[in-house]
Amino acid sequence: MSTSSTPSHDHHGQHTLEEFGYKQELHRSLTFTDLLVYGLIFMVPIAPFGIFGSVYQSSGGMVALTYAIGMLAMMFTANSYAQMVQAFPMAGSVYTYAGRGFRPWVGFLTGWVILLDYVLIPALLYLVASVAMSSIVPGIPVPVWLVAFIVLNTIVNYMGIEMTAKVNKVMLLAELVVLGIFLVIGLVAVAQGKGNGFSLDAFFNPGTFTWPLVLGAVSVAVLSFLGFDGISMLAEENREGTRTIGRAMVAALLLAGTLFIVQTWVASMLVPDAPALLANGDPDGTAFYDAARVGGGAWLATLTAIATAIAWGFANSLVAQAATSRLLYAMARDRQLPSFLAVVSKRHGVPVNATFVTAAVSLVVGLYMAARDDGITLLSTLVNFGALSAFLVLHLAVINHFVRRQGSRDWLRHLVYPLIGFGILLFVVINAKVAAQVLAFVWLAIGVVILLVFKFRNREPQLAGMEDS
Repeated sequence: MSTSSTPSHDHHGQHTLEEFGYKQELHRSLTFTDLLVYGLIFMVPIAPFGIFGSVYQSSGGMVALTYAIGMLAMMFTANSYAQMVQAFPMAGSVYTYAGRGFRPWVGFLTGWVILLDYVLIPALLYLVASVAMSSIVPGIPVPVWLVAFIVLNTIVNYMGIEMTAKVNKVMLLAELVVLGIFLVIGLVAVAQGKGNGFSLDAFFNPGTFTWPLVLGAVSVAVLSFLGFDGISMLAEENREGTRTIGRAMVAALLLAGTLFIVQTWVASMLVPDAPALLANGDPDGTAFYDAARVGGGAWLATLTAIATAIAWGFANSLVAQAATSRLLYAMARDRQLPSFLAVVSKRHGVPVNATFVTAAVSLVVGLYMAARDDGITLLSTLVNFGALSAFLVLHLAVINHFVRRQGSRDWLRHLVYPLIGFGILLFVVINAKVAAQVLAFVWLAIGVVILLVFKFRNREPQLAGMEDS
C-alpha cells in the first residue's frame, strides 16, 4: 500500500483518497440526491410505525416531544461527522475518524464497537420485517421470510451501488405515499371527532412530564435516527465535494425528524385506549396499526403493517447491508480484519466478499434471535449501544483533531457542539438496558484481546499515509 506524502486535491479543492495512501477502487457515481435518499431510506421515514407503542409508554404519551429532542441530539452528532468527513474523505465512517483523529488503535476499538451495531442492524431489520410478514401471512413461518429477504437484498447489493441507489428511490417514494395516506386520513378522522380529538399532549403533557422520563424515551427513539451516519460510509462513492456528505446528513436528519414528529403526533390523537397503552406498553408492537384502524379502518391498519415490513425488511436492510460491507472493507484494507474482506468486484465495483459475509452473519444471528422471545428487544438495545458508544468517541475525536492538533479557533463547531452532543449521548448510554451494557462490554473486551494479540505480534493497527502523532 503506497503512502503518498504529496497532498493532491480534487477539483473541489478538497482532500483526495490518494493523499492518504489509498487507491480509488469503488465507483464514484453518487450525487447529493442519492446520498439524501440513502440516508432517508436508512432511517426509514415510517420507522415510528414499528416502535410507536414502546416510545408512547416510556415518554408518558409525549412521543412528538421525544422525537424532537432526539433529532436535536443527533444534529450535534451530524455536525461532528460533517467536520471529520471533510478532513478525512474516505469509507469507514467513525472507525476512520477515531483512528485518524486520535491514533490507529483507538480507531480499531471504535470500529470494533460500531461493528456490533452495523453487523447486527441488518439482522434486526430482517427479524422485525419477518415477524410483521408472518402476522400478515400466518402460513409462512418467520425463518422463511428471513431467508427470502436476505437473498433478495444480497443480489441487489451485489449488482452495484448504482443498482442499490435506483431501488432506494422507488422504495422511498412508496414509503412516503403510505405515510401521506395515513396523515391525510388521520387528520380528517381527528377533524371528524374520531379518536381522542385534537390535542397537543404529544408535544407536552404537564400531567406526565419529567426530564428523566422524556430523556429515557429518547434512547428508544434514537433507534429511528440511526442510519444518517451511514451516509458517511459512501464517502468514496460520492462524486461531488466532501461538504456534500455533511449537507446530506443534516438534510436527512431534518426531513426524517419532521416526518417522525408529525406522524407520531397524529397517531397519538388516534390511540384507541391511551391509559391502557401507558400502563401495559405495546408487547405485540401493534399500537400504531391500532391507531391507523381508528382513523381509517382495517385496510389502513393492514397497509401500515405491510409498509413497515417491506420498509424494514427490504429497503432499510438493503442499505444497512451496503454500509456494513463498506465498514468491513475499510477495516480489512487497513489489515485490521482478514484481507479477503477487502476484495472489490472488478465488474460491479462493490466489496463483494464483505457483502456475502454480512449476509451470512445476518442469517445466523437472525435465525437465532427469531427463536428467542426477547430477540427483537435484545437486538435493538445492542444496536443502540454500539452506535451511541462510537458516537461518543467521534465527538472527542473532533475536539482532539481540530482543537488540540490543528489549533482551531472555531470554538462552536469544534468544541461546543461536540461537547453538547457528548453530554446528551452519555446520558442516554448510562440509562441503557443493563443486559445490553453487559453484552456490549463483553464484545469490547474481545476487541481489546485482539488488539493485544496484534501488539504481541508487532502488528499494531496502522493507517495508510499517517505518521504516529
